[in-house]
Amino acid sequence: MDNFYALIMAGGGGTRLWPLSRKSRPKQMLPLVEERSMFQMSVERLDIPPERIFIVTGREHVEMLHEDVPEIPIENYIVEPFGRDSGPAAGLGIIHIQQRDPEAVVAILGSDHYIADTVKFNRTLVAAHNLATRGHIVTLGVSPSYPSTGFGYIKRGEQLDVVEGFQCYHSAGFTEKPDGDTAIHFLTTGLYSWNSGMFICKANQVLNEFARQQPAMYAQFEMIAHAIGHAEYDDTLGRVWSTMKKISLDYAVMECADNMVVIPVDMGWSDVGSWSSLGEVLAADLDGNVSQSHGSAHIKIDTKQTLIVSDRMVVTIGIEEIVIVDTDDVLLVCHRDRSQDVRQVVARLKDAGDDTYL
Repeated sequence: MDNFYALIMAGGGGTRLWPLSRKSRPKQMLPLVEERSMFQMSVERLDIPPERIFIVTGREHVEMLHEDVPEIPIENYIVEPFGRDSGPAAGLGIIHIQQRDPEAVVAILGSDHYIADTVKFNRTLVAAHNLATRGHIVTLGVSPSYPSTGFGYIKRGEQLDVVEGFQCYHSAGFTEKPDGDTAIHFLTTGLYSWNSGMFICKANQVLNEFARQQPAMYAQFEMIAHAIGHAEYDDTLGRVWSTMKKISLDYAVMECADNMVVIPVDMGWSDVGSWSSLGEVLAADLDGNVSQSHGSAHIKIDTKQTLIVSDRMVVTIGIEEIVIVDTDDVLLVCHRDRSQDVRQVVARLKDAGDDTYL
């Protein structure tokens, strides 16, 4: 698979993991699950040589990410002038990879997800590469463990093939975050997977989808591509990027892409998208409590289903299903059911123009 490349999207801010995740050190740079950062884990689980791993991120994060994984050549870091969501970011990465290898097959991956079974993950990538070389766009569908309203879903249609032991299906459509009753129905049918946001496809095929579905954006990508390797690249990128539409990769092209195939797989995946989901990944005690500390132990009395992240001693008595995150300058306390709402705090701080805690 000498034409197989990874494109890791490392530009997100991880606002739902505030106050630990900040602009200066966002979620992908944090050691949330292990001593290694989420970015290190994302790179090291890949069976792809470092020279074929590309990173899309902001300029302010390149140095720290490169220090995390120095094996990836610095020229493989593709810098966004500023964030425009995953659609433009993926397109920018794809045109750089295609310049390197016109026959490239690319796995578009996150930088901050957790995958417990890395062996199965890499076997799935092999299967996806096989299908991509046959003209399919492949997405990895995560086997749902509960009726989540926080994830998008993919419905599988007719079976296409069995590759590397994995059943592969034509996609029968995407559904964005459903309500609770719909999510329960999805699980009952057994036909739906969570949308992991991981896609494997030929570089030229995904660019053709941009040309078909987002022609104005495709024309912008072409202008940037023509400038790669030339002195005017930075000026061209800055000028074009300032008018680039902000849109996710799913909305931009993937939800309506031709030849979409889904491989349902149970590999212990989590997007670690909130404090509650981090609590589901980390080891819990007999009462369902999770503690993360690099300092004092936490004392828990009559405490259940509670997550504590602090390097100081924290004592809890008679509480259930609470999140406590203690940093040098912020203390967060919320119910686990409300952990997704942490992003509202970040929005309020932005609206108030207060960068102190961002």
